[in-house]
Amino acid sequence: MTPAARIQATIELIDEMLTQPRPADGIMSAYFRARKYIGSKDRSFIASSAYRLLRRFLRLSWHLDRAGAARNGRNLVLAELALAEGWPLEKITETFSGLQYAPPRLAQDEQKFLARIGNEIEPAAMPRHTRLECPPEYEDKFRAVFGDDFEKEMRAMMTEAPLDLRVNPRVITRDAAVKELKQENIDAALTSYSPFGLRIHSRPHLPTMDIFKRGGVEIQDEGSQLIALLVGARAGEQVVDFCAGAGGKTLAIAAMMNNKGRVVACDVLDKRLSRSRVRFTRAGLDNIQTRPLTSENDKWVKRSAGQYDRVLVDAPCSGTGVWRRNPDARWKHLGPGLDELLPLQASILKSAARLVKPGGRLVYATCSLLPDENQLQVEKFLAEHSDFKLLPVQQAAGADTNLPDTGDYMTLSSARHQTDGFFAAIMERQR
Repeated sequence: MTPAARIQATIELIDEMLTQPRPADGIMSAYFRARKYIGSKDRSFIASSAYRLLRRFLRLSWHLDRAGAARNGRNLVLAELALAEGWPLEKITETFSGLQYAPPRLAQDEQKFLARIGNEIEPAAMPRHTRLECPPEYEDKFRAVFGDDFEKEMRAMMTEAPLDLRVNPRVITRDAAVKELKQENIDAALTSYSPFGLRIHSRPHLPTMDIFKRGGVEIQDEGSQLIALLVGARAGEQVVDFCAGAGGKTLAIAAMMNNKGRVVACDVLDKRLSRSRVRFTRAGLDNIQTRPLTSENDKWVKRSAGQYDRVLVDAPCSGTGVWRRNPDARWKHLGPGLDELLPLQASILKSAARLVKPGGRLVYATCSLLPDENQLQVEKFLAEHSDFKLLPVQQAAGADTNLPDTGDYMTLSSARHQTDGFFAAIMERQR
C-alpha cells in the first residue's frame, strides 16, 4: 500500500471504531479479516496509527470541538497529522490527493479548520484532565488515589504498553525462552517481579512462532501473572478460577501446579470458556476443567461448597487499570457502569467464598484503580464474613517472592511498577 492508502485505511478504521458499539481491538480484527489483501507490514502500520490516535482522542477531540469540526475519522486523522505528527499543510494536501486509494482532496472548510487548530497539541487553554486523557468523571477519583503522582500516573497510562510473555515452565525455562527468542531476532528482558515473565518491546507475530505453537509462552501482562502467583496453588490441590474469561490466569495457575490436582475454570460466558480450551491443550495442561455458570449463584456453587483449597475471583470491573491497552475504554462506555458493577462484584465474591474450605485461600482481584471496586469491596466482605481474615500480601506470598511492597493489598500501577493497574487481596477461611 502507498502511504496515502494507509492513511485512508486508518480513517476508515477510526470511523468504524467511532460508530460500532464494540471494543476497538475486536473492530480492528474484523476490519483486517475482511481485507485479507492488506499485507502484514501495512496492517502493523495501520493498527499502530489507529492506536496512537486513540491515545490522543480526548486532546484531538478538544481541538475539533474548538474549531467547530465534526468528530469523525477523517477530521481526527487530519488533526493527528497536524498536531501530533507535525505535518505541514503542504504535506497533508499532497497526501490527501484524491488519487486512487488516497484520501479525497481537502475541502476548503478543512483547510480553514487546519489553519485554526495551529500546531500545538496541548495549548495552555486545554483543561488539565484533557491534557492527561482523563475523562472528567474520573479526575477526582484518580486524584484521590494517586495524590501528588496523579499527573505522572496518567501520563504513564497514555503510553503504549509493552508486550509481556509468561513462560510455561512445563515446556521451557525462562533463560531458554530468552535464547530461543533471540534466535528469532527478538530481544526479551526478564520482568522485575514475576519469575515467569519476559518483556519485549517489539511486536512479533507470535502465533506463527514455534515457541508459541508448542505452548512455551503465552501473552500475559506481568501484573496479571502476579495475581495468579498470589493464588499460591500447589500441586495436587483443588482450585477454582471463578471468573476465568479467556483462561489466562487459569493457565498460569495450572502450570504452577505442575499439571497435578485440578483447576476448575468457571464463567458465565460459555463461548469464551470454549475458546480457552485451545490454549489449555497447546500448553499441554490436562488438569483443567471448564464449567459454564448460569450466574454467580449457580447451583453448582452450592453443591461444591467448602471443597476447594484456592478460589480466585477476578471480578468484572471498570477496567480503568488497563487503559494503556484499551485506550478507547476511556470514552467508549460499553459495559455496565459502577452502579451495576459494585453490587455485582459483592455478589460474586460472596457466592465464590462458599467454595473455599476451612484453611483455604480466597483471592479477590480486579484490573481497576478505583477503591470502590477494590479495598472497599474487601472491607465490606470481611465485615460481613467473620470466618475470613485478610492475609497481608507479602506474608502470604512468602519471603522468596519478589513482590512490590504495596501494603496489605497488592496495588499495581503503570508509573510505579511498569505494569497495568491491578488490585489483589488475599483472604483465608478460618479453620
